[in-house]
Amino acid sequence: MAGQDEVFSYVSYIRATPDAVFEAITRPERSRQFWEHENISDWQPGSQWRHVRDNPERPVEIVGEVIEAASPHRLVTSWAAASQADDPASYSRVTYEIEDFGSLTRLTVTHDRLQSGSGMATGISRGWPLVLSSLKSFLETARGLDLAAKPKAA
Repeated sequence: MAGQDEVFSYVSYIRATPDAVFEAITRPERSRQFWEHENISDWQPGSQWRHVRDNPERPVEIVGEVIEAASPHRLVTSWAAASQADDPASYSRVTYEIEDFGSLTRLTVTHDRLQSGSGMATGISRGWPLVLSSLKSFLETARGLDLAAKPKAA
């Protein structure tokens, strides 16, 4: 895929089991609590998945296909804005690697095949740290972060 050369990777250590992390990402009622979206699929390789917000004007924001699913340690999906779903060149890939790490779980999210300078590349570089911090908070305290929070003015 020419022109798609940006990679974003983020590592987080979470006081939860790999099963709990995998379920938080893949169960709609769990993902809604830290992401404000529901991730909907049967999570079988080749199946479609949707990233759905409770917004009647734009309910489906991200779409893709499940490339690989090995619960609870690995999930790989394609990823595109719903408005670009018909353009094969618009798809990037997200890999979730979930590893036992002593009493913690190490979660590595790698979002690659991003078109350099694209709106998607810019958006995910801001979005993933907030979403993954919210996931950590949710699993450790039963409460996700306010994803609409903005920096305070100086």
